[in-house]
Amino acid sequence: MSQLENDIRRVFAEVWVLEKGSTSPTLMADTILLDTGLDSLGFAIFVSSLDEALGFDPFTLAEDAFYPQTFSEFVAFYERYQPKT
Repeated sequence: MSQLENDIRRVFAEVWVLEKGSTSPTLMADTILLDTGLDSLGFAIFVSSLDEALGFDPFTLAEDAFYPQTFSEFVAFYERYQPKT
């Protein structure tokens, strides 16, 4: 598991606790994002929190609209647009 994936999981768990007040569900590679229990506002907070934590937002960097369905697609999308150091 990459550091980026760990960071995404950590931020998801933090947002989950803020939004739901309980321990976050386990995110598997094939977890359908819409089935996690976060609503659209929760996901907006999640993506905004990731931007703060990671320093980039692939949704603004991508030229084409992309809507990842699974957790692994979400992570791959972030990996694709992660700034190269």
